[in-house]
Amino acid sequence: MYVLVRQAGGGDLVVEPRDEAGASLQPPRRLSLDEFRTFVAARESWALEGRPRWVWDDTGHTYPLLLSAGIRVERCHDLRLCHVILKNSALTQLSELALAAPDRWDAASAVTADQIELRATLFEFDVDDDHGGDDLADHAADGTGDSGATEPGPDSRAPESTSGREFRRQLDAVASAAEPGRLRLLLAAESAGALVAAEMRFAGLPWRTDVHNHLLTRELGPRALPGVRPDRLELLAQRIRLELDDDALNPDSPQELFKALQRAGLAVTSTRGWELKKLEHPVIEPLLQYKKLSRLLSANGWTWMESWVVNGRFHPDYVPGGVVTGRWATRGGGALQLPRQIRGAVVADDGWKLVVADAAQLEPRILAALAQDERMATAGRGTDLYAGIVASGVVETRDHAKVAMLGAMYGATTGESGRLLPRLARAYPRAIALTELAARAGERGEVVTTRLGRSSPVPGQGWHEVQAQAYDLAATATDERRARSQARDWGRFTRNFIVQGSAAEWALCWMAEIRRELAALPASGAGATSALRRADAGPGLAASAARPAAPGRARAPFDYAPHLVFFLHDEVIVHTLAAQAEVVAKIIVTAAETAGRLLFGDFPVDFMLTVATVDNYAQAK
Repeated sequence: MYVLVRQAGGGDLVVEPRDEAGASLQPPRRLSLDEFRTFVAARESWALEGRPRWVWDDTGHTYPLLLSAGIRVERCHDLRLCHVILKNSALTQLSELALAAPDRWDAASAVTADQIELRATLFEFDVDDDHGGDDLADHAADGTGDSGATEPGPDSRAPESTSGREFRRQLDAVASAAEPGRLRLLLAAESAGALVAAEMRFAGLPWRTDVHNHLLTRELGPRALPGVRPDRLELLAQRIRLELDDDALNPDSPQELFKALQRAGLAVTSTRGWELKKLEHPVIEPLLQYKKLSRLLSANGWTWMESWVVNGRFHPDYVPGGVVTGRWATRGGGALQLPRQIRGAVVADDGWKLVVADAAQLEPRILAALAQDERMATAGRGTDLYAGIVASGVVETRDHAKVAMLGAMYGATTGESGRLLPRLARAYPRAIALTELAARAGERGEVVTTRLGRSSPVPGQGWHEVQAQAYDLAATATDERRARSQARDWGRFTRNFIVQGSAAEWALCWMAEIRRELAALPASGAGATSALRRADAGPGLAASAARPAAPGRARAPFDYAPHLVFFLHDEVIVHTLAAQAEVVAKIIVTAAETAGRLLFGDFPVDFMLTVATVDNYAQAK
């Protein structure tokens, strides 16, 4: 059974039980915040009868109201995230939802194809504060016993809410799809990810500011006054000025630096690090060091630490589905780009451990499974996939295997990658053919779809205009070259979309399984940390994270149970009591196997993990 939840005036919430078809089972009930918390806590305790799936507009807005009272939910359905998937999926294009005129559900995440920047890291963009969450298990509840609910108010006599109509449209879209099972799993996984994101933000990543300060001082020198460079940066700046014979140069100014490099006779087109590495000049070594340390200071320096680390916890704002392929983004804090220099500041609490796991060669393994290429899957069975490719005699070195595989997935056709790709195509024709077909589809302006049903956006109007111009009778050679270049760019996008998007789906299923299994572990009070440490849970969160909301809830759930605290595309960290670290590691490994079966059935592909139980994050790398 579902329970639809929507916001009402004055901080109240309206709840309405609904059946599997989305039809109302009982009149809506308007609850105060405290009544809502009691209502949810009671139903989440119904282990025998089955817990409901909570349906709400935005997990990121609603779920923290429960977490701040020590209440976790097993599963939910996020209307906004699911709307984006169903609106754009090729599997639902004939549904009422897909054919409807744009409405408020589209406005929050409207991003045109012309706004997507084509680059190797693939299309990251910010969205509104709308997340989603839903566990993969399928449970039901009978909806009786509305303890704490007020009598039906005016809401129960009003026309159906926009949330209710949207929910029914989504259920209808899935039911009418050619392969509804794929979409059901995708919506569940996407929503489960949003629950994880909200919980990780609330619980926070354990962080030692004293260690962070020590690491910054070691890398940069003592903290300087505002507007003054730390010692090591200033020394590097002086070396750069000396080598470029420019006493007034500000190396933080790209414009000044660009002109100074050209005056020194260096043929540069930008000041990006990857271009500078190609040059030979005495200034290059100190300049690259300066750029690296300057980035550390600006992105994760003392100001960042004071802004984002609260009471020993880093509370990043994850954005599930924030990338068009389904990958996550962050709205603040840069959790997806924590540099190695400061990972030692991520330290487990006393009596606790960090279990760090990352999936080895995830995207190539996903490609093998998508293409059902058994030879490629065999190369990675029980071993490093790139080493397996070398052992199969396809290329000479592991670096060659990696370069060739990245070229296949990202469309690199020149240099070393272009030279090696034909060997890869001969050895693994099904896998390489899949990427080539996706690329050709993109070049024609068509969409491609991931394993579970997320489809790529169509090119924008500007792209189509350029293509049309190339076929005009008056088209010039320049018009034709421009059209071919843009078509190839979009082909590179669709080539990788199916791989990166399917890998994101695997990662969501992996996290959902980890979360479910961790929640099933028996609670332990041994070594539990003080709930007062979460008294201020960080920017935008409730101030009393450990305040009990229901009988028996003495402290915030993350103070005494293992829980996910970090996620980076193919890597997770679980913070756990030391006594449970071994079982947590097994849960993570088993969850990876389960995620593989959910997406690819019995196809024999290994999703290998590197798992380390450590006291601080730096020890895992």
